Amino acid sequence: MTLQQLSYAIAISEAGSMNKAAEQLYIAQPSLTASVKELEKEIGISIFNRGARGITLTADGVEFIAYARQVYQQYLILQEKYTGGGIKRKFGVSAQHYSFAVQAFVEMVAEFNTHEYEFAIRETKTANVINDVSSLKSEIGIIYLSNFNRHVITRLLENNHIEFTHLIDCDIFAYLWKGHPLAGKSSVSVEQLKEYPCLTFEQGDKSSFYFAEEIIDTSEFARVVKVSDRSTALNLIQGLSGYTFCSGIICNELNGEYTAVPIDNATDAMEIGYITKKNTIISGIGEIYIEKLKGSLERCV
Repeated sequence: MTLQQLSYAIAISEAGSMNKAAEQLYIAQPSLTASVKELEKEIGISIFNRGARGITLTADGVEFIAYARQVYQQYLILQEKYTGGGIKRKFGVSAQHYSFAVQAFVEMVAEFNTHEYEFAIRETKTANVINDVSSLKSEIGIIYLSNFNRHVITRLLENNHIEFTHLIDCDIFAYLWKGHPLAGKSSVSVEQLKEYPCLTFEQGDKSSFYFAEEIIDTSEFARVVKVSDRSTALNLIQGLSGYTFCSGIICNELNGEYTAVPIDNATDAMEIGYITKKNTIISGIGEIYIEKLKGSLERCV
């Protein structure tokens, strides 16, 4: 088993096609196929299901690729640190829907030559953030903990060998368009808000009760609109005079038309932090991103 074979297997799993992976790797497709078959023979499992509609991972392949990503990612970090690179580095962040995380990413990317790096930022479901970091699809994830979800999320992180690092503690706010009737209030109650549509980020999982990005339970609210991305949520918050619950952290560079109003008598709070895989080296670019996160939070709070 070689590092090159690991990189080939990872590329195929991401491309979903042997031909696409071969194009991205700049090698002949028969050579790629032969290399993967040799790898599968050596380790004694089938990594991929091969069909007319493309290639998918087998159950064994899912586990293998997760380990392969860890090994290959650490190899790239070591190579960058001690030999100056030579291979195009990848860096990914997965996050719940936070404008400060996007702002930090923008500032980080601006400092690098994108011909030498491949960057990715994924605003996604809570479970996907954890899975992305567990498999090292993303080096860093951004999530929050609260008294309500802490036990379940912490146990999930431990089971996936992930550690949580504190960034900031936040009270609960209503996130509103500046033209909303309640936007000028010094604080609002949940009862006042119930007159308006509540926007929630769809989690699509039976465990979404604990994975919800909204710290206040909205399951009994009469007017709820589920969305999957922040851009749609912002449009509906303005177009429908809707709202969502948030940390109160607003980056004016990205969200200047919106405001956050404190919730009266909130019984919980948010602890926002970043997650990383345990026993792995954080890359140089990962360390830069974390510093940008801290700087973005200082400016936005």
